[in-house]
Amino acid sequence: MRRTLSPRIANALVGIVPTILVTAGLLVAPVSAQEASPVPGSSPAAMAESPDPGLGDMSAGRVDLPAGWRPEGITRLGDTLFVGSLADGAIWRADAATREGSIFVPGMRGAVAVGIEADESNGRIWVAGGNSGEVRVYDADSGDLLETYRFEGGFLNDLVVTPEAVYVTDSNVPQLAVIPLGPDGALPESSAATTLPLSGDLVYLEDALNANGIVAAPAGLVLVQSATGGLFRVAPETGETTAIDTRGADLTFGDGLELRDQTLFVSRNQAETITTLELDEELATAVLVREATSDGLDIPTTLALAGDDLWIVNARFSTEATPETEYWLSVWPGARPDGG
Repeated sequence: MRRTLSPRIANALVGIVPTILVTAGLLVAPVSAQEASPVPGSSPAAMAESPDPGLGDMSAGRVDLPAGWRPEGITRLGDTLFVGSLADGAIWRADAATREGSIFVPGMRGAVAVGIEADESNGRIWVAGGNSGEVRVYDADSGDLLETYRFEGGFLNDLVVTPEAVYVTDSNVPQLAVIPLGPDGALPESSAATTLPLSGDLVYLEDALNANGIVAAPAGLVLVQSATGGLFRVAPETGETTAIDTRGADLTFGDGLELRDQTLFVSRNQAETITTLELDEELATAVLVREATSDGLDIPTTLALAGDDLWIVNARFSTEATPETEYWLSVWPGARPDGG
C-alpha cells in the first residue's frame, strides 16, 4: 500500500515548497539482509528469517500531551523527557517509566520552542526559538531561565550540546549559531554567541527548509538537509561540510535525528517514516537498516531514545491548530536494531 502526500500536508511546514513533494510508503518493509550491513548482535541469517514488521499500530504506545500544545522538539535527560511547544515556548516534562507528565516551564507570549536538547553533564535544557532568533537555556531541575542568546535573521531549528559548545542549525541561512561553553560547561555572557558559516558540500536551496536535525559524534557533527535528504558531516572547528554516502537511502523531509553509538534514527516528517541507519566511525557512510511507519504517526518531527524505546513527537502540521487540538507522543518499544 502506498499513499501520496496531499498538498495540505505539503504546505503545512514553513519554508518547504510543493515542488519537492515525494511519495511515501506506508508500513514499509525493512531492507533485506542482503541490502543492509549486519547490525551488532544480529546476523544476516537471523535478519532474513525474522524481518522487522515496522512500527505497526502504535496506538497502545500513545502518550497524550496537553490539548493545543503544538509540539515540535523532544529530548531526554536521564529518565525524564522534555517536550517544547510552538504555541508559547512552554516545556512539558514527563517520567519515561510512568509516562505521566505536567507543564514544567510555563509559556510566554511571543516565545517559541522548536528544537530542544538536554545537557546532561550540566543539568540544563536548551531551546531553539525558530524565527525569534533566540536560544534559551533553562535549569533542568527548577525550570528557571538561566540565559537567552540572540542571533540575527534565519530560522533556528535544532541544536546539539558538546563539551565545547552548543551548535544550532539555521534552516534559512548557511550557518550554525554557536554558543561556546567555558570550563566545566560554564555559560558565557550573551555577547559571546557567534555564528559559524557552513562551507563545502552542503548547498542551501532558496525557499526551502535546509539544515534541520543535528547530532554530535566523535568524528564531528551530523546534520540532515530536509529539502534534499542529504546527510552531512560538519567539522565544528571550520564549518566545512562533507556529504555522507547514504547509498541511495531516501532521507527527504528529514527532521529530527537521534544517535546512539553508531545507530542513527531519522524522523522524516511529511513522509511519516522513521529511518534507521548505521554510521561508520569516520562518518563517511550510512547504511540503511530499515524504514518503518504507522497509522499512529502524524507528521513526526523529532525523537528521543529512553532506554531502548523511541519516543516520537507528532507535530500534526496538517491539522488546524486550536486550543482543543489533540497532540501526542508515539512510543516505539525496543526500537534499536540490536535491542541493546
